[in-house]
Amino acid sequence: MKTYYIFSNGVLRRKENTIVFETSENEKKFIPVENVEQIFVFGEVDFNNKFLNFIGQNNICLHIFNYYGWYSGTFYPRETNISGTLIVEQVKHYLEFSKRLVLAKKFIEGAIHNIKRNLQKKGNLKSEEDKVVECENLIESVDSIPKLMSLEAQVRKIYYGCFEKLTGWNFEERSIQPPKNPLNALISFGNSLVYSIILKEIYLTPLSPFISFLHEPGERRYSLALDVSEIFKPILSDKLIIKLIDLKIIKEDNFVKEMQGVYLNEEGRKVFIEEFDKQLETTVLHRKLRKKVKYKTLIKLELYKLIKHLLGEKEYQPLKVWW
Repeated sequence: MKTYYIFSNGVLRRKENTIVFETSENEKKFIPVENVEQIFVFGEVDFNNKFLNFIGQNNICLHIFNYYGWYSGTFYPRETNISGTLIVEQVKHYLEFSKRLVLAKKFIEGAIHNIKRNLQKKGNLKSEEDKVVECENLIESVDSIPKLMSLEAQVRKIYYGCFEKLTGWNFEERSIQPPKNPLNALISFGNSLVYSIILKEIYLTPLSPFISFLHEPGERRYSLALDVSEIFKPILSDKLIIKLIDLKIIKEDNFVKEMQGVYLNEEGRKVFIEEFDKQLETTVLHRKLRKKVKYKTLIKLELYKLIKHLLGEKEYQPLKVWW
């Protein structure tokens, strides 16, 4: 199964039992539907109900990004892997504050640990690492979700304050809408990819993407993907950004300045996505399973650990990188 990325302008449509992408230059690319895991669209692409019904029947998620590479939304097919028992338990764990707080703390615990590991690998950020550890030690005593979110924000402020040292690029401060410099543009783009990949993995489970524990559920977002993303952003996005800059794979001429913001150009997005895909396929030795697993498999394992917790089978412990 493959993930397909579309950068050109054109039309996506169904032709009999396959997918066809026809570019604005009338070039046709046939995509065997049985080989599609998900589709990312970055170009100006048209599609109709017939196409959406077709990919829905084949359980394919379609992620839409705008002209600037900004995540717009996901076509999320009707769930087929449904468990009423699990949904009831997921709702219970949200409604019962003590249960919700336990899970919210676990997501923050995993996120902060993985942030700390990124700082440790640089070797000359001991002062900042110590500040992160101080915050990490406060997690257990926090008694509300807002306080927990505030603690995480404090850690990220310390962490992002190190990004100039981690990359050698100008950073100043975190800016999102719009990103004010190339480093902020990379972080936003990487985080969007992490969120999209996690959302697709949630779709393959009986979990509801709408019921979350750290982030407040909302009407127009899949908030469980936001929760799980906290653990994986330092692993999948931040580490990759540092590597791409260090190896000069991504350069400052891969960006454009438009609409008072800075964005990756098409070539920059292609380079980032190519390396992001390689990373998802990279394997690490799993200490408990005692075998090598792909990075993208770690996401799947994380979701099933969460399911076991919700069903009362085993307490959830977040992924904490050891490599």
